Amino acid sequence: MDFRADLPERVNVLGVPIDPWTMTQTVEAADRIVSEGLFAHLIGVNADKLLQMRDDPWMDTCVRRCEVVNADGASMVMAAERLGISVPERVAGVDLMQELCALAERKGYSVYLLGAKEEVVTEAAKSLKRDFPAISLAGYRDGYFSEDQFDRVVEEVMSVAPAIVFVGITSPKKERLIERFREHGASSAFVGVGGSFDVVSGCIPRAPMWMQRANLEWLFRMAQEPRRLVKRYIVGNARFFRILHEAERAQRR
Repeated sequence: MDFRADLPERVNVLGVPIDPWTMTQTVEAADRIVSEGLFAHLIGVNADKLLQMRDDPWMDTCVRRCEVVNADGASMVMAAERLGISVPERVAGVDLMQELCALAERKGYSVYLLGAKEEVVTEAAKSLKRDFPAISLAGYRDGYFSEDQFDRVVEEVMSVAPAIVFVGITSPKKERLIERFREHGASSAFVGVGGSFDVVSGCIPRAPMWMQRANLEWLFRMAQEPRRLVKRYIVGNARFFRILHEAERAQRR
């Protein structure tokens, strides 16, 4: 069965392919992928990822190859709305991780955590076991390894055959690693979750709900790590809105 059966078809938002799915529909697709023993790369696109795609042809090709492409960023949902494209909601990586862990616990799917510092991923694993006591944790390891170690890491993870692998590594290393799993014939759902392990472990707090609802989570994150994120959010967001403005002008012509 096609895991996309009965789910909305992809749309194009500012040149980026987006699966206009709700969280529930995304989890349904992941369930089908795992139950059918397929490989899948689930990726979330926000303003920063869109800019990466424009600057890096490899990233552009990678995103277009991914089996599931969510709008992981209020910016993408907002852009779609302004362009008259239906994208029902943001599917944030950290929220998707929680929903997929609940699915894994219900269905008996094993999960693997790959990324972050050793102490962070260890605490994230403990936290998931507290929140989902019946979950099958196939293993976990940190994300501090070089690209010439990819094959060894791939073999290590594939040896325990997890159903779902959460990859908490920065881009583009995260995407390059997941695509290496594809090349090695893995049959798991690989979910890029960025810095979600920091949140799940309790090392970094998440924005309060009112900021999430007001689409200000980026501001909260920037306040936590200004040296690393100021350029990404201030310069990057300005560039993103220029791109959106140009798209709106072209649409009105």
